[in-house]
Amino acid sequence: MSSKIVGDAEPRNMHLDGDRTAALGSNAVDNEAVEGTFTPLKEQTDGIFPAVCPLDCPDTCGLLLHKQNGRIVKVTGNPEHPITKGAICNKVRHMTERVYHPERLQYPMKRVGVKGSGQFERISWDEAIAEITTRFQGLSRDYGSESILPYSFYGNMGMLSVDGMDRRFFNALGASQLEQTICNSAGTAGWKSTMGFNGGVSPEDTEQAELIIIWGANLISTNMHQVVLAEKARKKGAKIVVIDVHRNRTGQWADWFIPLYPGTDTALALGLMHLLFERGYTNQDFMEQYTVGHEELREHVRSYTPERVARITGVSTEDIMRLADLYGTSKAAFIYIGNGPQHHDNGGMNVRTIACLPALTGQWLNRGGGALKGNGGYHSMNDVALERPELRPNPDARAINMNRIGEALLETEHPIRALFVYCSNPLVVAPDTLRVQQGFAREDLFTVVHELFMTDTAKYADIVLPAASSFESTDLYASYWHHYIQLQEPVIAPVGESKTNVELFSLLGKAMGFDTEAFEESPEEMIRGALNKPDNPYLQGVTLEALQEQRFVKLDMSAQSEYLDRLNTPSGKIELYSQALEAAGLPPLPTYIPLVEGFDGEKLTQQQEQEQSGLKQQAEELVEREQPTRYPLMFISPPNHNFLNSSFGNVGKHQQLEKEPQLQLHPVDAAVRRIVDGDLLRVWNDRGTYELRAKVVDAMLPGTVVSQGLWWGTKAGQRANYLTSSRLADMGKGATFFSTLVEVHKHEA
Repeated sequence: MSSKIVGDAEPRNMHLDGDRTAALGSNAVDNEAVEGTFTPLKEQTDGIFPAVCPLDCPDTCGLLLHKQNGRIVKVTGNPEHPITKGAICNKVRHMTERVYHPERLQYPMKRVGVKGSGQFERISWDEAIAEITTRFQGLSRDYGSESILPYSFYGNMGMLSVDGMDRRFFNALGASQLEQTICNSAGTAGWKSTMGFNGGVSPEDTEQAELIIIWGANLISTNMHQVVLAEKARKKGAKIVVIDVHRNRTGQWADWFIPLYPGTDTALALGLMHLLFERGYTNQDFMEQYTVGHEELREHVRSYTPERVARITGVSTEDIMRLADLYGTSKAAFIYIGNGPQHHDNGGMNVRTIACLPALTGQWLNRGGGALKGNGGYHSMNDVALERPELRPNPDARAINMNRIGEALLETEHPIRALFVYCSNPLVVAPDTLRVQQGFAREDLFTVVHELFMTDTAKYADIVLPAASSFESTDLYASYWHHYIQLQEPVIAPVGESKTNVELFSLLGKAMGFDTEAFEESPEEMIRGALNKPDNPYLQGVTLEALQEQRFVKLDMSAQSEYLDRLNTPSGKIELYSQALEAAGLPPLPTYIPLVEGFDGEKLTQQQEQEQSGLKQQAEELVEREQPTRYPLMFISPPNHNFLNSSFGNVGKHQQLEKEPQLQLHPVDAAVRRIVDGDLLRVWNDRGTYELRAKVVDAMLPGTVVSQGLWWGTKAGQRANYLTSSRLADMGKGATFFSTLVEVHKHEA
């Protein structure tokens, strides 16, 4: 990689055509021939500079930032990135509107009005730091340090931002610990119970697949470069099958879309196993060498006949048999397991069961075959060096699950008395919004929010601190999909008085009088520490110096040739039977367990048959008889195309693209309730109400309603998470957003 950064006095590569401008390497390297000419990127007013997409997305794209007069005027993809190759989504393409948004927070503020009113007055950073340290010291003295809780997630995926200086600060403080389980913990636990190692098929290999099954993922909106690779496989003859509860953009793009009822993924996978064994599609030699429990599994799945599975899932017996034949006869079959199946009461089991399928047919031996839930295990960093857990005086401090933040804030025994929120917007993203809002409204709760904008959450803060964007920071990025590590250096100066997470928590650590050395490390020193993990062979050759020179460095994937021999399950093999799950009180074999909030597939099928045979009156009477505590519809709230969770929800261009919240209803469900397109609807259950417009479409099975996107800054009653439960999934203490029952009527009803 010989190309250099464009910038400084002589932008040498500006003459390359269009967005093909090369931008690898560091400016220091670019200027090394002329001693003393190095100018930090953020101080260079014009040119094209490398960057990394910071969003919580598998692609982690390489970017180019185009600057004029010191300001970013355009964001494009870096064509030299080996995986993302210059293609980026609209969210990132419009990132300048987020970075320079007129409502961007630019200085610290202190609340002067009622919590939630958004009334604040400007203060200095010195005043803000003094207020926070005084309050934290007082609370630690009077109530113990565990009365303070950090609340964060991955609004910025930079490792230093969310797994570095912040962790050091709360460790040294001795604060309560946060279980960060709102996204993928159930699925990760389910995958690990089968496979052990948190990694699967390399993206590049999926181009060689003959069959690609995308199970519960809207890749066009959430992993666009996997779509590119799937298209390459399709041109070679591969078939693309999408299994999901909703025919989203990815379902429309597939060769075959298979809809199923929410939370029944385990049953479908078990039905496929039944047929794989019955029809002789299994690889006996592979199972004997690399798995445990295949004989027990063979007996176990005999009861999951196509007829039974069809009643549970809503997938016809013919389609179940056709899919089993397709999977069993494909030489290289790849399964992409998305986030959808894991956001259920049985989410861990859903993912665990799907992960068993490649082992039955030996797909792991075929290039392009196998499965992928996430590839984060390959880039496992030195967390001890980053987070410094030895600073914590109370290693057994209580842990609070972020999905239950509403309940936690309303606890009266050993209450949380201070909350520090960063890189998250819990008033929008956390389940059971009404309780979350009640907790944040407590006048005796001291709340600090570090943010780019006055979010719904920030309005409830006592102190609001302006956050720097990723383009104003130094950070280290790794993808949980591809195998490239990337470096981000500041390309622009901080907007206003904003500070990075590293700067903020370093200031707070020193103000609190904590260990000086830990809070004076530079970002570069922290990166060196993170990359120093000799027991991870995949990190070999990934150094700060290599990143400064090349900007993106591939992991050493040679150890992947021993993938099946390096699985860290208790047995060292693929565990079709898991003694660890049995010890935890869960079924040791993959087993379908109905949702806590769910419907009976057979009963629903009978009702649909009545409705479709013209007996509308009976169906309408059934709805009329429903009591307020009984809800007949499954409510799903997956991501939309133009927001990422709550990010971009306040950006005008993205709001225009999404227009307004909608509820998609099947024509059968709409007809029963006399609902037509455009009607204002009231969606409700015992937890709350959501008001939005109707869109009647047969994109899912009857009995399922879908609202895409997390909207914020809207009036009360327009948040999907008013309806969702804070129950935890079967594994990993994960969220159960999609295990939600509701009823729907026209708003005036």
